[in-house]
Amino acid sequence: MATPARLQHFPVAWFAMIMGLGGLTIAWLRTEEILALSFSISPWLLGLTTGLFIVLMVGYSIKVVKYRGEAAAEWLHPVKMNFVPTISIALILLSIAWLPFSAPYSKLLWLSGTALHLVLTLHVITQWMHRTQFEIAHLNPAWFIPVVGNILIPIAGVQHAPAEISWFFFSIGIVFWPVLLAIIFNRVIFHGSLPERLMPTLFILIAPPAVGFLSYVKLTGEVDAFARILYYAALFFTILLIGQVRWFARLKFYLSWWAYSFPLAAITISSLVMFKHTGNPLFLRLSGILLAITTVVIAALFIRTGIAVARRDICVAE
Repeated sequence: MATPARLQHFPVAWFAMIMGLGGLTIAWLRTEEILALSFSISPWLLGLTTGLFIVLMVGYSIKVVKYRGEAAAEWLHPVKMNFVPTISIALILLSIAWLPFSAPYSKLLWLSGTALHLVLTLHVITQWMHRTQFEIAHLNPAWFIPVVGNILIPIAGVQHAPAEISWFFFSIGIVFWPVLLAIIFNRVIFHGSLPERLMPTLFILIAPPAVGFLSYVKLTGEVDAFARILYYAALFFTILLIGQVRWFARLKFYLSWWAYSFPLAAITISSLVMFKHTGNPLFLRLSGILLAITTVVIAALFIRTGIAVARRDICVAE
């Protein structure tokens, strides 16, 4: 556990690690199911992800109790507030990962995560509408997390609640996605590049269409024209950003590097689902390549984060 001085600066962005590891767990789980592999990695990843979530939740809860001012400042910060819903998204991802192993536990996680995410979505949109300190410089792809993150809810939601509830949350995310996408491209094209610390969040552009594809297929049971639009939009963003790897490789390490992880996992899972529904071997080969990339990236992020913790580069005053 962090010392009191470091606990005071314990950032909520830590939960992006759970999003990445949760996405990787689900990617391996889907691979094992679809290809009927003779070995299983997903249970070990699930144990690791769940254990880390508990540790982070305990640490952040202590911060909220002992350092309420710092926590409140984070919840109202024009940039950091968008990372607060990573907590609820982590719960939802854990509910998806736990579903094949324990439906009751999955449902408990889903109910907790969904309720919390709705509250956080309303909180963030209310701040957008009524506070005046927001500037174009504050805008970055992390703004997708609070609102567009609702798209994730139907993936397990179709198992745990009436379909209309899943359609409700899907509708919120899918409507806000093009709105925020247009604003973000206006930001990066006409108002200068993102600060170095936030550059990795560009990978979040992959997540809304990739997760939207997964949720839509869960809701409809088929890969139709709209599903293909979502999938190929996600694939285009993946190609676009992987093609810029040399720029990302130059960046100094921040916790925001974990923004690489979940989007890569999401497009991997989407490619697996495309193979499952179409039978096209091209998607199987693509998903294999993406799974390898995602696994290596997340392993590297895990090691790099451990080094940063050992060097005390994280949980310090900015």
